[in-house]
Order: sequence, then structure tokens, then C-alpha cells
Amino acid sequence: MNHPALNRRGLLAALGLAPVVFATGCAGSDAPPTRWYELRAEPPEPRPAPRPGDGAVWEVSGQVRLPGSLDRDVLMVSSGSASLVPLPGHRWAEPLRESVPRRLVADLALLRGEGLVWRAPAPSGANVARQLRVEIDALMADSGRRALRLQARWWLTDLRGGTVPPMLGQADIEVPLADGSPDALAAGHRLAVWRLAQRIAGG
Repeated sequence: MNHPALNRRGLLAALGLAPVVFATGCAGSDAPPTRWYELRAEPPEPRPAPRPGDGAVWEVSGQVRLPGSLDRDVLMVSSGSASLVPLPGHRWAEPLRESVPRRLVADLALLRGEGLVWRAPAPSGANVARQLRVEIDALMADSGRRALRLQARWWLTDLRGGTVPPMLGQADIEVPLADGSPDALAAGHRLAVWRLAQRIAGG
């Protein structure tokens, strides 16, 4: 005679449900707690007095192009010739594609002066004279987390109808990390954005 309990266990085993439930339970109990990181609003270094330059109003493109490797919410480091290594359990509270442009515009505004830098679209009456586009080609630490490297290019275009060609700039910035912790890695990202803003404003 068939026993009902045995039949149920046999059916579950045949469907493969028992191992799935067991594995899921183990994964949930053993998973480390997630730690979240952000690019802080305050500059990581003492802010200097604004340097408005010629006083021209800039409009910064709403999007700063980032490599696909940065279009993730997990903190990552490079390894070997072409590998990327995610840091499990360490995530950005906001995607870098959103936080980097906002922090860059805010830093440029601090460096150039109030009312001289706006994120596109600039408010009416801003009298924009130049448009800034930025592309970040690399923003990654090495596997030993000793330093973080930022490589970027930018174009500053005159919008006043003249014949001035776009001003081109590029930066290769290396930021030493205080230690190998994910917190130091996240802080290094913020410092790199600040240093990039200094290069652009100073150029």
C-alpha cells in the first residue's frame, strides 16, 4: 500500500523542489549584510575661493558618459589585464551615472562661482555662453586598492555665434587610497570627481 507522506516526498524530489528550497534558505542565512556608499555632497578637500575666469555662464550636459563597467550598483576593482572584480555586499546607494554628473556640476559651481554653472537645461534668463560635455573613460581602482585612476575628456563649446572652436581638455588623475577598505574606495571616487572639476574649471 502506498503511504501518502512517501508519495509527497517522491513527488517533490521528482520536481526538484526540495533542493531548491533548501539552497535558498541557506543562501539567505549566510549572505553578508549589504553596506551602502555614496558620493558625499561636501567636497573632500577645503573649498577654495571661486575663480570665475571670464565670467561666462556654462551649461553642463545633463549626462556625463561613463563606461559600461560603471553602470552597476556594486563597487568594483580591476584585476589583471582585463578583469573586473565586484565586491560582494558593497553597493552604491545611487548609480554613478546619476551621482557623478550631479556632483561634478555642484563642484564646478563652487569653483567658478554662484550662477555661472548650470546643469542642462539651464533656467531661462541664465544667458548661457558655453556648453560643457564630459566623458569619463575610466574610474577604477587596482586590485590591491592602493590607488584609483580617473581618465576623462571634455569639450567646452562657445554658444555665442562666434567662430571660436570647441576647447578640448583631458585629464588622467590618480588618487591614492587611504587603505584597502571599500569605504576608502568610495571616498576615492568622490575625490577623483572633485579633482576632475578642478582641472576643468582651471582649464
